[in-house]
Amino acid sequence: MGLVFSCLASSFGKARFLLLVVLLAGCSAADTLTLPPPTDFAASKYAAVVIDANTGKMLYGVSSNSIRYPASLTKMMTLYLLFEAMDQGRVTRATMIPVSAHAASMPPTKLHFRPGETIDVDSAIRAMVTKSANDVAVAVGEYLGGTEDGFANLMNQKARQLGMMGTVFQNASGLPDSGQHTTAYDMARLGLALRQRFPQYYYYFSIESFAFRGKLIKGHNKVLDTVPGADGIKTGYIRASGFNIATSVSRNGRRLIVVVMGGNTAKDRNQRVAQLVERYLPEAKAM
Repeated sequence: MGLVFSCLASSFGKARFLLLVVLLAGCSAADTLTLPPPTDFAASKYAAVVIDANTGKMLYGVSSNSIRYPASLTKMMTLYLLFEAMDQGRVTRATMIPVSAHAASMPPTKLHFRPGETIDVDSAIRAMVTKSANDVAVAVGEYLGGTEDGFANLMNQKARQLGMMGTVFQNASGLPDSGQHTTAYDMARLGLALRQRFPQYYYYFSIESFAFRGKLIKGHNKVLDTVPGADGIKTGYIRASGFNIATSVSRNGRRLIVVVMGGNTAKDRNQRVAQLVERYLPEAKAM
């Protein structure tokens, strides 16, 4: 938690920062419910949270601290650690990342690398954001952590630093693992940290497609097209989790981080995001 707080402190006045600390510490303790849970979501999978990104205040929460599977929202942490490595000068956008046999063996979605091929960091980021490429995520994890298990340890260390106390990572991609879990609140915290800590890289999350090896790779995040002001962050799906999304929205100086987990379909999930944004954006503080 200390890292994200130190970054926020540099962006906010001292008094406002202290208020944000208090709000973040208190709002995770209990859910806030004024908009009823959706009836078209499985109760055992649904979880959601809306946070005012300018103040840290929770505006809405249902099962926000209940254990859920992150699916490809996991790649938000993979990207956080990659951005951190870039920020520290350990890698650049042009650094070539090798794809091991282990990484190449990952199931779809993927870019279908052969063992021994490489991908540059810039393309790797785009592949994870748009295609949610599992082979690329594992290759990045192995490059930064030595092995995927070693990288999972780094992910968990960073999660603790960011105050993500309900999260355990076992892999870099979000592929099914019974020991990998998170909460909607933790994913919102991670989304807020990404935006505050790496504003110079945050534009990647608004990318909807990119060209790679002569092909146009299209993304999965339709919220970017349907919710005015949406500028990222990440979608995810495995059968155990349902359809998940973490979304950032900015409009007229108001900013939200919205996480919805457990949709029966991507359409249901996206419609719920739109409902939450329209309901709670007017309550967010304009900056």
